[in-house]
Amino acid sequence: MSDFYKYFKENMEDLGLTAPPKSLFGTQQLAISTIAAILAFIDKFGTKVTVMEIAGAGTRLEQLALLGALGASYYTGAAIGSLAVATGRTLAGGTSLADVLFEASRWGFGRPWLTSLLHRRPGIYNPSVSGRKYYKLYENFR
Repeated sequence: MSDFYKYFKENMEDLGLTAPPKSLFGTQQLAISTIAAILAFIDKFGTKVTVMEIAGAGTRLEQLALLGALGASYYTGAAIGSLAVATGRTLAGGTSLADVLFEASRWGFGRPWLTSLLHRRPGIYNPSVSGRKYYKLYENFR
């Protein structure tokens, strides 16, 4: 049995984010599908759209409503970083920015704003960065 969801959930919680539902992020394929759905909304409505606005659109992402006003682009960046962390830990044991960008590119998640988000917030994918659990608070008030 894979520890993918365990690693994914750990990374999200370490970022100060509520653990995402296992029904949306329980396996690598579920995570990829969910991230793709969220990215479609960001592409349509811009990077300022919130997770609550996406959940209110009546999609299967309604389970994310508990995240409220959190910026969808930040949440998605965290989810892509967590996807790479979980994949790296499941397969090899580590994750770098190159790993995250490779995973994003591999699954068609590359967006112009993603690289700058990951440069500004390396704690999304690197557990050794101090203060990473406070990123969420900063993103809500920027």
